[in-house]
Amino acid sequence: MKHITILVPDGPVNMGTIATITGAYEIFKEANAYWNRQGKETPYRIQAAGVSKKVAFGNGLVLLQPEVHITGIRKTNLVIVPPSGIRHRDDVRKGNKELVSWISKQHKLGAEIASSCSGAFMLAASGLLDGKTCSTHWVHADTFRQAFPEVHLREDRIITDESGIYTNGGAYSFLNLVIYLVEKYYNRQTAIYCSKMFQIDPDRHAQSAFAIFSGQKKHNDEVILKAQSYIEKNYQDKISIGFLSDRFNIGRRNFDRRFIKATGITPLDYMQRVKVEAAKKHLENSRKTVNEVMYDVGYTDTKAFREVFQRVTGLSPLGYKSRYNRETVKI
Repeated sequence: MKHITILVPDGPVNMGTIATITGAYEIFKEANAYWNRQGKETPYRIQAAGVSKKVAFGNGLVLLQPEVHITGIRKTNLVIVPPSGIRHRDDVRKGNKELVSWISKQHKLGAEIASSCSGAFMLAASGLLDGKTCSTHWVHADTFRQAFPEVHLREDRIITDESGIYTNGGAYSFLNLVIYLVEKYYNRQTAIYCSKMFQIDPDRHAQSAFAIFSGQKKHNDEVILKAQSYIEKNYQDKISIGFLSDRFNIGRRNFDRRFIKATGITPLDYMQRVKVEAAKKHLENSRKTVNEVMYDVGYTDTKAFREVFQRVTGLSPLGYKSRYNRETVKI
């Protein structure tokens, strides 16, 4: 019988952590039961493993007791890494240091590794993501990029799959990752069954529509902070990069370089994202047409507005309004 390990992190965790652990455990167990009902032998042993006898979640609301210490698992086929409190390599101390070392060892022995949400930080701390693509919750994107610049972050993705390492976006999108893994480790029929049993949409591929853009401001470049503030207060206006560089007395090329270094994106991309975030709020809360919203946020070209909106959110403006506006949502 093959083996799937669901890790129980040691140290700062939240209720999303326990949801991932218990949710993945239940879905894999159901996949095993489905196989049994087809007259097949149980393909995987599912175990929750950690380094502490008990881990408290939600200020002691829930106590989780791992079934086995990680040293009791000599070899596993798949490791699930749930969200954790790790945000940098320096955060990997005590029990989590042991977990990170164990993850690396199992990968060398042939195990595949899957992380959920901020579990990508623990996975990145192991070095296994260096040079690879990964995802995490969009709210952690700036922190992740600063902590692990050698990893190619794609926060727009729900799932990434590269060389036996899987990652996914935030919060309860771990359910999409588990269904994806069920298809990989069992088969398509079992994945469809589990998606129906747990009522999980298996075809979500992007988390862009859920992201709320606030701009990376955890930097010390005061001029760029002022430029960001100016853009956010005057997004309805037609602002050129040349105008901004002149306003803040910086050469155009140097302004671009400093802006990218401070925020991680170009000034143009920043302006577009600020406009799209404003457009999203209009589409969510008003009865305005898409064209009215387009003019409100400073666009005059319908095609350009729709292309930028689709690139940033993964949805057309009309599609976004249909999904999120209370006047159009039918219950």
